[in-house]
Amino acid sequence: MTDLPRRALTRGAKLAALPLGYAGRTAVGLGKRVGGAPAEAVTAEIASRTAAQLFQTLGELKGGAMKFGQAMSIFEAALPEELIGPYRATLTKLQDAAPALPAGTVHEVLAEALGPHWRDRFGSFDDQPAAAASIGQVHRAVWSDGREVAVKIQYPGAGDALLGDLTQLSRMARMFTSIVPGLDVRPLLAELRERMSEELDYLRESDYQRRFAVAYDGDDEFVVPHVLAAAPMVLVSEWLEGYPLSQVISEGDQADRDRYGTAYTRFLLSGPERAGLLHADPHPGNYRVLPDGRLGIVDFGAVARLPGGFSPAIGRLLTIAMRRDAPAVLEGLREEGFVRPGADLDAELLLGYLAPFVAPAEQDEFRFSRDWMRAQFGRVNDIRRPDFSLGLKMTLPPHYLLIHRVWIGAIAVLSQLEATVPVRGELRRWVPDFDPG
Repeated sequence: MTDLPRRALTRGAKLAALPLGYAGRTAVGLGKRVGGAPAEAVTAEIASRTAAQLFQTLGELKGGAMKFGQAMSIFEAALPEELIGPYRATLTKLQDAAPALPAGTVHEVLAEALGPHWRDRFGSFDDQPAAAASIGQVHRAVWSDGREVAVKIQYPGAGDALLGDLTQLSRMARMFTSIVPGLDVRPLLAELRERMSEELDYLRESDYQRRFAVAYDGDDEFVVPHVLAAAPMVLVSEWLEGYPLSQVISEGDQADRDRYGTAYTRFLLSGPERAGLLHADPHPGNYRVLPDGRLGIVDFGAVARLPGGFSPAIGRLLTIAMRRDAPAVLEGLREEGFVRPGADLDAELLLGYLAPFVAPAEQDEFRFSRDWMRAQFGRVNDIRRPDFSLGLKMTLPPHYLLIHRVWIGAIAVLSQLEATVPVRGELRRWVPDFDPG
């Protein structure tokens, strides 16, 4: 069976070329500065060209390289405008597109997963993929009962590619910091590695999707497609017609931005109570605007199991932070395991450091924007600020890992949308013990 489109040696060479290209551009940039070119202009040129090469390579390679690129792409709202302009389109493409597998390889995967007579299960099957992402691609087909379906097929060799790519990318932290000063990609890569086995198992994903589909069946606002068949590398579910949330980001009017920003927030917050699960992959490619106006949700490979809903501790911590009770915030974070043992923190500085997490809940309606997100990102990464070192004294408890990922990712997507969202009301509705007064 054909492996991922690049053999391991070729994949490694392409990834290895990224820091080499960065080193070459840096050397050329140094020459330009010596020759009298403004340092800011040279730095921006290096970052822009590095980013363009980076995201093109990540998209071409699929596997862990593209998974990492997709995870980074939702944070483009935090990047400085002078850098993001040249490659915003490339970042967006990573959210829901990638080069396709050959039809022969697709047929081999289907035969292994559904049996040699797999075609009998379909009325028709389109060999051209309708969408492609990091570890799989989606084909449009008609099921034997006449229903239109999406057939998600995992790339052969995806597991080895994921592991190899993430190992290689972890050695490139300095290059990523050159693109976005203050960005530490190591925790993101560690998390992707941690979730790797779950995302590769389509049977597990099908179970999560089934639970979401039952919980939201017949909903007036959301659609989760039902699963019709599943195997470790193939997942067949109902087809969702529509366009991705990224199109609202690029073309939507303000009414649509606010409407779907609110729906996006509501789905993420309602999942733990309604399904006992939190959809933990918040990038816009997983959300589709349907012809009837509802929001469709796909891709349930990354899910946090929260059978009792959100922990009441989250609501309590948000509430006391909004009330500016700094000592109580510090004590609560210690109790929940967010503060490293023995670390000495200034409670007032800590309260200020947490502002990006708390601000959206402090008003009846909060306006997310790229400018706001950039300001928050720049503030927490400003080494001149007295609260800069706080991040070194804190840690993320394992049971909060995916919740944190979703909260940060959702803020980033809402900032791309430039949406006004009633976050406080949604938190009051779905998060126990949140009491803003």
